[in-house]
Amino acid sequence: MDRLYLETKIMADGDDGSIAGIAWPFKAGDRLNDWIEPGAFKGTKLPIPLLFAHDQAEPLGVWSEAVEAADGLHLKGRLLVDDVARAREVRALVRSGAVRGISIGFLTKKAIPRTGGGRTIQSVELLEASLVVLPMHPGARVTSAKSLASALALVAAIERATAQLTEGNR
Repeated sequence: MDRLYLETKIMADGDDGSIAGIAWPFKAGDRLNDWIEPGAFKGTKLPIPLLFAHDQAEPLGVWSEAVEAADGLHLKGRLLVDDVARAREVRALVRSGAVRGISIGFLTKKAIPRTGGGRTIQSVELLEASLVVLPMHPGARVTSAKSLASALALVAAIERATAQLTEGNR
């Protein structure tokens, strides 16, 4: 008799507004041909504001973790969904896929011009990071904004499918 083995791995952020993403990929330039080099974000002071579309009048939460990995700058934070109505609205937009990008606001501390336009940026002061519809860097995106409820629903669906397959193989 054939056996079906089903392995699943689910990463579920709580329904507390947790969010994560890559804010700046290192191996590509943005739409203006600006490239930020690894190490440029060294010394970033946290937390930094989590905004929507760089609107400083409406902070929605905070980014509490900034890590430079080989592929780019990764951020983790939290939308203040329990306290800020607009944060709940933006979370719904992110979950639906209507808002998928991240855009950073920074001051350039050290940069050199690139041949053909743009800059190679070697040092920045990161001021904020925003959830946006169209980020300046096409690779900057939200990678996680799942709710515990959706993760549990997925687990339940997998368990139902496994039960049906097991029943069919008897």
